[in-house]
Amino acid sequence: MNPSRIIKLPSFFPFLSFSKRGFIVRSFGTGTHVKLPGPAPDKPNVYDFKTTYDQMYNDLLRKDKELYTQNGILHMLDRNKRIKPRPERFQNCKDVFDLILTCEERVYDQVVEDLNSREQETCQPVHVINVDIQDNHEEATLGAFLICELCQCVSIFILTFLLQFPLWDTRGCLSPVVILNPC
Repeated sequence: MNPSRIIKLPSFFPFLSFSKRGFIVRSFGTGTHVKLPGPAPDKPNVYDFKTTYDQMYNDLLRKDKELYTQNGILHMLDRNKRIKPRPERFQNCKDVFDLILTCEERVYDQVVEDLNSREQETCQPVHVINVDIQDNHEEATLGAFLICELCQCVSIFILTFLLQFPLWDTRGCLSPVVILNPC
């Protein structure tokens, strides 16, 4: 999990909300554990995916309230615990998605690898797009705007494409699966 990016993407500013624009957003980690910044770059706080946001919050509050308030981690955990009880690992989720966005090439690779290893049950296509975003506050903010714009463009493209066909046509319409890595 990349805290700066996760704090920005699902619900970052009231005037730029994915849900208000009709998008359903879920966030996942892809690693074996949840890693949050620690007192030094080589000393992250590591948690199991079973650990609740509330437990992480209280643990960091006990460790160093000032540090984790100043770097925004406590704020992020407080917001996250109001959305869902704990982080989710992508590889453990079997839900069907239309579009998966990643913010780091390593995560993109893990998602594509996991999807390719799954037994196909629905044969529904999924589009996986990576938008590389550096893990800092400024880039996360800019990245959130770019990802929201990308989602709107994809939505408009699909709608425009489908509207090219007469409404009376009862034949199925297939869209090719495209895996993009534009950055």
